[in-house]
Amino acid sequence: MQATEATQPDSIEIETRPSPSHAVIWLHGLGADGNDFVPIVEQLALPKLGIRFVFPHAPMMPVTINGGFVMRAWYDILEADLSTRTEDERGVRASQERIEGLIQKEVARGIPSSRIVLAGFSQGGAIALQTGLRYPERLAGLLALSTYLPLKQTLAKESSAANRQTPIFMAHGAMDNVVPLSMASASRAFLEEAGYRIEWHEYPMMHNVCDAELTDISAWLTNVLL
Repeated sequence: MQATEATQPDSIEIETRPSPSHAVIWLHGLGADGNDFVPIVEQLALPKLGIRFVFPHAPMMPVTINGGFVMRAWYDILEADLSTRTEDERGVRASQERIEGLIQKEVARGIPSSRIVLAGFSQGGAIALQTGLRYPERLAGLLALSTYLPLKQTLAKESSAANRQTPIFMAHGAMDNVVPLSMASASRAFLEEAGYRIEWHEYPMMHNVCDAELTDISAWLTNVLL
């Protein structure tokens, strides 16, 4: 696979072939940036399909649980115990709006939303779910790694009918010490009860990505993009 890379102020773009027909918008986790998942383009070993991978950088902001230290984050984390559900709704919705803008940018460049996957790890995965489940046009799929469903109390009234049947891949580490497996499992159960189709994977790992997971992601992406 020959890839071309372009760096913009707010994102990194990699095209696996000229004039790509599909796109994957991949969101990093707390404290990282768009470079974090750039190596995954080669590691996934996808078929020779023209894909534009977009790796946006989250904005810089103070993060409460880190003593107000300024870092890249899609929203503030107010408490170390994520299960308390004290959420930065304003920050989540601001990031949702930004990712919707990235989808619209790809559509304007000639890639229909039905050929766009939203993907993310940890905080990025939360924003992928937040955005994708509410996006008004059909998406190809949602990929949520080591994460949970934010603002679930508003989903019933805000969910998009266009993405009720969109494939969702969720994966988590059994030993995750950042986002507990129980929290991800509860998010999965909530979505399944609401009628969403979840492909669930669990791996013997912590808060990271493993080789077996990459193999499963590759197979899933191939299925939803082809």
